[in-house]
Amino acid sequence: MGQIQLTQVRKSFGEVDVIPGIDLMIEDGEFVVFVGPSGCGKSTLLRLIAGLEDTTSGTIAIDGKDATHLPPAKRGLAMVFQSYALYPHMTVRKNIAFPLKMAGMSETEQAARVERAAKVLNLTSYLDRRPGQLSGGQRQRVAIGRAIVREPAAFLFDEPLSNLDAALRVGMRQEITELHQSLKTTMIYVTHDQVEAMTMADKIVVLNAGRIEQVGSPLDLYHRPQNLFVAGFIGSPKMNFLAGAEAAKHGAATIGIRPEHLEIGAGGPWQGTVGLSEHLGSDTFLKVALDTGETLTVRAGGEVALRHGDSIALAPQVGKIHRFDASGKALA
Repeated sequence: MGQIQLTQVRKSFGEVDVIPGIDLMIEDGEFVVFVGPSGCGKSTLLRLIAGLEDTTSGTIAIDGKDATHLPPAKRGLAMVFQSYALYPHMTVRKNIAFPLKMAGMSETEQAARVERAAKVLNLTSYLDRRPGQLSGGQRQRVAIGRAIVREPAAFLFDEPLSNLDAALRVGMRQEITELHQSLKTTMIYVTHDQVEAMTMADKIVVLNAGRIEQVGSPLDLYHRPQNLFVAGFIGSPKMNFLAGAEAAKHGAATIGIRPEHLEIGAGGPWQGTVGLSEHLGSDTFLKVALDTGETLTVRAGGEVALRHGDSIALAPQVGKIHRFDASGKALA
């Protein structure tokens, strides 16, 4: 079991409310991602769940039992940090077994659990190596293995891939997602990278200044953002926004259109000039300066034959315009 419920959880440092008060339900077996910009409170919230920070008020329940004031070791959770924190003088086998040894588990059971974790993480052939003989991705798998052997109610990941290069991050994203499918254990994952959130999560929690802006599946947040913040944060490249007279035509204070929902062609309502072109092979991203003074980003096919200074007409795809009121709330 790994159900975690937060009820009006608040965290203050002196007079500063870092987490003003959050209600959140994480169901058993879910892969939940906390995402938001730096300083939004996502790591602090994870540390509150883990017990590494004391709550100022509110309750944290794990599998229906109040765990608000339990020490970390009593919560049945396992945390994987940004830093691998491996013991360099120990073998992989001993690193993975270390928490079990500290818990006084028999050597026979330790060995069995280490072997099972190593098999899941493809580390069996590395068990007798030391961390210095491993790649960054392999070291991260060892850190995850050290969490797996504890057989926790939930795994807590605090930006575990930020120290890896781009190629390794993609590979480890896939491995962690497959691990979740295999173990069926609750996972809470913190990242500032919305691409990680979109590709890994069952449910995304978008945080801003310590508050939850929206909770939903990746596609819910992509197709139905509840406000300007979520609309601008979820999606890459980010959503385009237009205000003033253009928005007023649609009965809104602001309208949004994603770069991939803009069509290039004669007769489009928005006329402009191509500025920067980024050719990525499968896609081309165009920065278009509209005649009205605004700038739009367009995601086009990789073969688009447009260059700096070319005139262009753009039209939004039918039904793809997002409307927001003056407070930034999405309009139906």
